[in-house]
Amino acid sequence: MKTEERSDSSRPADEPAAGAGRAGHRPDLAAAGVGALLVAVACGVGWAWQSADGRLQAQWPPLLASWHPHVGPGTPAALTVAAAVVAYGPALADRLPWRRLLLTAWATALAWIFSLALIEGWYRGIARRLTTKHEYLRVIDRFDDIPAALRGFTDHIVVGPPGNWPAHVAGHPPGATLTFVWLDRIGLGGGAWAGVFCIVLGASGVAAVLIAVRALAGERLARRAAPFLALAPFAVWTGTSADGYFAAVAAWSIALLAVAATRRSPLAACASGLLFGWTCYLSYGLPLIALPLATVLLITRTTRPVLPFLAAALTVPLAFTLTGFAWWEAYPLLVERYYQGAGGVRPYTYWVWGNLAAATLAVGLATTAGLRRTLTATPSAALGALHPRRPAPIGEAALTLLVLAALLALLAADLSGMSKAETERIWQPFYFWLLPATALLPVRGRRGWLGAQAGVALLVNHLVWTGW
Repeated sequence: MKTEERSDSSRPADEPAAGAGRAGHRPDLAAAGVGALLVAVACGVGWAWQSADGRLQAQWPPLLASWHPHVGPGTPAALTVAAAVVAYGPALADRLPWRRLLLTAWATALAWIFSLALIEGWYRGIARRLTTKHEYLRVIDRFDDIPAALRGFTDHIVVGPPGNWPAHVAGHPPGATLTFVWLDRIGLGGGAWAGVFCIVLGASGVAAVLIAVRALAGERLARRAAPFLALAPFAVWTGTSADGYFAAVAAWSIALLAVAATRRSPLAACASGLLFGWTCYLSYGLPLIALPLATVLLITRTTRPVLPFLAAALTVPLAFTLTGFAWWEAYPLLVERYYQGAGGVRPYTYWVWGNLAAATLAVGLATTAGLRRTLTATPSAALGALHPRRPAPIGEAALTLLVLAALLALLAADLSGMSKAETERIWQPFYFWLLPATALLPVRGRRGWLGAQAGVALLVNHLVWTGW
């Protein structure tokens, strides 16, 4: 089935989606209000709990941040980007040729991330971020002999033996650290190059999500989601950590599988599998991306990409295992290390719902409203997808299933207890796939919702010091 056959270009761009006016705007506003209330309660309860005994290990819960109202060099640029997207984003998303839209969305996301990061200045906002005591660049010199470093990698995860890894190195498979080792080897060493690399790659995830949504749900819905993806509130953290890079790799894996499934491309399936394999060696939590990947196959009702996907995906663990690093041996040690640190102190009873408040800030209130529409449409979409005699899901049904898969992956990560705090940063690979829910919102309210999205990011970035 070709991508074009799944598009819904016959409907005028300004026509509301099916069900877009369900019960008017009030339920959407109510959902956004519930999200705002969740954040307010998490802030109040978190502040009281942290003040009482310090066990939350976060100065401004539910975010890992401290109160620090400020402006900076990136402030005018951030305000300009936000205003431009709110004013012109929806119209341009409707009218630009598709390939130009992809490039424009990527460039806009890049400008948005850079401007937010530069509110802290070049050094504090970008160049220094990946050089602190917890970060990957602190161990570059210990990878002069990469095979030897991989063979001994698990020996330094748990706190105790001499030379244990910094928190982020120990907390991730070695693919994350190797990325920066290789950058250093090709002459792009240091925090500035590492920061720029993560920002540029992180912004590219916007294009990946648009390609996947177009392939699975149609171009109309992809165009509606484009401004929201470019102006994502979690851009606050994309520019300050390697997790934006992880999110982009995962996003391209899903996008390429969507292309493989709809265009019958074994090459795209192999590329998707290779990226998924690499994703699993960037973060221990990202095998959960298998849920959206499986949903792509469910939506398209095909298994053709499975064999080339698996063949390519297995090459990554095979290469690491032959070199001396065993993922399945390292993960239990990572759990031990997690509970040696803040993870062993932070109470699950707060963070299991406080994480969701942080996620609300990261995806924005428009996404919260879109998720209400997603959940409302879930029963019919799921029944349609699972019924063998019904046509394959397209349009809003397909989009609903894709968003739902990401939401389930996020909830699984939350319930695991291995994501207590810092989820505004860690869960970016899942946030990318929640934002397309905004395409289900009524067309006439898009500018207002975009303004709300930008407002969340600007307030967070100017009122607190995020710590990442």
